[in-house]
Amino acid sequence: MAKGYRPDQNGTHRGQFERNKKKILATQTICGICGKPVDFSYKYPHPLSPCIDHIIPIAKGGHPSDIDNLQLAHWTCNRQKSDKIFNKNKNDTKQAETISNRILPHTIDWTKYRSR
Repeated sequence: MAKGYRPDQNGTHRGQFERNKKKILATQTICGICGKPVDFSYKYPHPLSPCIDHIIPIAKGGHPSDIDNLQLAHWTCNRQKSDKIFNKNKNDTKQAETISNRILPHTIDWTKYRSR
């Protein structure tokens, strides 16, 4: 994939991504990353503004527009997650289990955020 090219933003998946984004924004209310409610009155660039997260990042092979790979998220949660996939070893075996990104450690309580 060419640097800067995102099929969900400027490629063949753009239309389907936009349709699925509208469905998610209309039906989901909880951040899929931190598990807290999303306040739709916040608009970008507020850290708690709503955005769409790719559960499995496109850079890691996730589908760019499949609704099963998309979830509602706070903008800052999505930025902290970036293109990470978290693995957890089960019983110290060599096989790692890929688990949800909902276990991300959060270093900032964004509910107390105040812009200056």
